[in-house]
Amino acid sequence: MKLIFEQGRPGRGTQLFPPLDVEAALPPETFLRHQSLDLPCLSENELSRHYTQLADNTFGVNNGFYPLGSCTMKYNPKVNEQLAALEGFAGIHPLQPVNAAQGCLRVLLLAERYLCEITGMDAVTFQPAAGAHGEYTGLLLIKAYHKSRGDTARTKIIVPDSAHGTNPASASMAGYQIVNIPSGADGCVDLEALRNVVGDDTAGLMLTNPNTLGIFEKHILEITDLVHQAGGLVYYDGANLNAVMGIARPGDMGFDVVHLNLHKTFSTPHGGGGPGSGAVGCKALLEPFLPVPRVVETEGGLTLEEARPQSIGRVKDFYGNFSVVVKALAYLTTLGREGVPEAAQNAVLNANYMMEQLKDLYPISGSGRCMHEFVMSLEQLKEETGVSAMDVAKSLLDYGFHPPTMYFPLIVHEALMIEPTETEPREALDEMVAVLRSLYALAHQEPEMMHAAPHHTKIRRPDEVKAARHPILRWKQEM
Repeated sequence: MKLIFEQGRPGRGTQLFPPLDVEAALPPETFLRHQSLDLPCLSENELSRHYTQLADNTFGVNNGFYPLGSCTMKYNPKVNEQLAALEGFAGIHPLQPVNAAQGCLRVLLLAERYLCEITGMDAVTFQPAAGAHGEYTGLLLIKAYHKSRGDTARTKIIVPDSAHGTNPASASMAGYQIVNIPSGADGCVDLEALRNVVGDDTAGLMLTNPNTLGIFEKHILEITDLVHQAGGLVYYDGANLNAVMGIARPGDMGFDVVHLNLHKTFSTPHGGGGPGSGAVGCKALLEPFLPVPRVVETEGGLTLEEARPQSIGRVKDFYGNFSVVVKALAYLTTLGREGVPEAAQNAVLNANYMMEQLKDLYPISGSGRCMHEFVMSLEQLKEETGVSAMDVAKSLLDYGFHPPTMYFPLIVHEALMIEPTETEPREALDEMVAVLRSLYALAHQEPEMMHAAPHHTKIRRPDEVKAARHPILRWKQEM
């Protein structure tokens, strides 16, 4: 389809405002443009068609099954959007006096209390704009804690080989050296390898539980105890909290700080760069270092506290992506104490249901029951037929399914990671299982057909290497 700048004609448009009937008040000459903006000129009809075409070319949870592993692409109830759009929330200004923003501050405080209960933490900040930003913020808290104690020799962060790539990246940005440890044959942290690297230079360990293979770390208490005994702290990557929310709390597992993807676990549509919220929770020992301002309750009402001498300062302008917090609070309030664990249980049930129907054809990484997601290895299929995980993923597009996460975690060759979430009905799971089984047969019968997939999408298979190395990020108008 054409870009919006390639459509319309000069002089065409939609008159939204009446002619100016008062004297124009313009800024000083130095602030005025001397060349008109090159904006597209379209009628309302053309504009409506353009955005409808964009919507038709976009795949979302509203279009079909979206089992993107480790991303929790669940359906998000529309009531959450409606509540976030209320004038008192959507029309608030971040510089509004606190006495005129008491309802919004109450949302932040109530959401903090709910998330503390779910995670076993003592305090939460909503400033970080996304998950990786939350990781970075959590690591700054760890760094500030060690510095406050004069323990500056702790320069290393331990990261398992199954971790999300943002973990070592965030630790590096925070100024730490990265120590990778391998996974054991069961897909969990190798305890002996951990014992060999923890020491006086250990600042902390970053861990996802359940991990990226969809396996719950059965030795989690021993893992966190090992790090604590060495004087380090333990960071919880909350990307997979959807499997255990309301059932098992990171704080009870021994974690000291956690980031939460409100835009995944707690119901805000995400993808395409936003919106996000990487809320960070921590135990009391790290609370003094949280970003400012903090919402606190006083006799005169709620206020924003800035004077916190040990704070790491702001990590984002103002108070974070507020509308995402509103949606998370709406989601939690709707589900309640009984509904939150039920959602997690159904996510685990759906994942195990699919895994059981596929494991006879596609080897599963790890053993036993999975949590909210599972990872299939197509290494053997590729050796037998030449059909790769990429070929299977692209073939799924022809059947109306969004592909699972490909080639992650890196410790699994030819990996496809499937996370059905709790909001998919059994019929949707059965449909995708049937397609994956038929693709397994097709790989042995007509592998060339799968090498060329997808066949029926608006965009066929692009040259992904060229797209990554030579991206065209800006449209240039032909003169």
